[in-house]
Amino acid sequence: MTLQEQLAKAFHDTQSFKWDRDKGFKLASGEISPFYVDCRALMAHPEARRLVAELAYEAIAGIEFDCLGGLELGAIPIAITISDFGCAASRQRLWRTFVVRKQAKDHGLGKLIEGSITHGDRALIVDDVLTSGGSLLKAVAVARDAGLRVDHALVIVDRQEQDGKARLEKEGVRLMSLLTIQDLMQTMSQA
Repeated sequence: MTLQEQLAKAFHDTQSFKWDRDKGFKLASGEISPFYVDCRALMAHPEARRLVAELAYEAIAGIEFDCLGGLELGAIPIAITISDFGCAASRQRLWRTFVVRKQAKDHGLGKLIEGSITHGDRALIVDDVLTSGGSLLKAVAVARDAGLRVDHALVIVDRQEQDGKARLEKEGVRLMSLLTIQDLMQTMSQA
């Protein structure tokens, strides 16, 4: 079984993927979709995190970047998991992490980005699921405003709905996904 197949199976085993053709599920955009992808539940499992880290590491092997992060809350465990995997003794990739707040703090320094970034850093934006691309695009915009160079984004699942990938590409961001909704549907039909 490939790593992708193992990750798709992990979605099934952890009940992190649901498919309801009749009622569907309301998305953040307000749209209704027959699919519900819960990467927060998935990332609560250490074996699933290992699979995400290993697949992500393979996907980003040819990309040079200094730090990775994305919009709170979904990007936090993904960025940390990939960074930790890359730092392991045999790989020695020292990627710093950051998180983009949904709104600036109303106290302290009032930052929109927390973590370790330096003006001019090459950043990889990560997120759990891509639908319309709104969360990724917000993270890209904030990162670029902070002086980061952003050319790539990575998601665990591309829902392949609402032209999210095309919206990212229009902004000069190349998308990589570990799985698609078809991968999850295929695994569910085999269960």
